[in-house]
Amino acid sequence: MPNSVYKIIELVGTSPDSWEDAAKNAVNTASKSLKDLRIAEVVKQDMVIEEGKPLLFRTKISLSFKYHTES
Repeated sequence: MPNSVYKIIELVGTSPDSWEDAAKNAVNTASKSLKDLRIAEVVKQDMVIEEGKPLLFRTKISLSFKYHTES
C-alpha cells in the first residue's frame, strides 16, 4: 500500500435553514475544485440573529483531502 498525504483546510458554510445545510454547502462548494475529499469535522457552529430570530446559520468545518503530487 503506497503512502498517502492529506491536506486539511478550514471552511465556513452558511445557510438560512440549518447548521447541517451550512456544512453541506461548504463541502459541496469545496468539491467543485478539490478532489478526493475525505473527512469533514465540525469545528464550530454559530448563527447570526436579527430582531431576536435566527437569520443565518454558520458552520466551520475542518476538511481533509488527499494530496496528489505531479508525476
